Amino acid sequence: MNADAGTESTIVVGVDGSEASRLALRWAGRQAALTGAELEVVTTWEYPTTFGWAPPYPDGFDPAADTESALRDTVQDVLGSSPEVRVRLTVREGHPAPVLLEEAAHAELLVVGSRGHGAFMGMVLGSVSEHCVSHATCPVVVVRHDEPQ
Repeated sequence: MNADAGTESTIVVGVDGSEASRLALRWAGRQAALTGAELEVVTTWEYPTTFGWAPPYPDGFDPAADTESALRDTVQDVLGSSPEVRVRLTVREGHPAPVLLEEAAHAELLVVGSRGHGAFMGMVLGSVSEHCVSHATCPVVVVRHDEPQ
């Protein structure tokens, strides 16, 4: 998959903690192992929406650090404590779709779950995965997650 010999390719995978994103992480980890790619695991956070006022945040409120901690736990839970591939964690503020597209701009592949935490019951494709499929500059794999009946 590399354009230049000796250049490591990158697979970007979006993780939000949902079961679909955990399945996407597992799939991306196997693909990275098969192709020798580095795995970049991306998650995002946003301040809660407010309407003209700032909510009181508790002392020590650090959404970036909390998000990174949750991401580390998810990666370890899904890939184990010693993954067979090189893993880079990326935590950014912002909406997931544009952040994933930016991070995957020079990637060989972008992997997302079919729907995350914000999905309506019965949706086949979530808004983030649909946006990524429509706008990514690299191939996109959408890992489907079927809810048990």
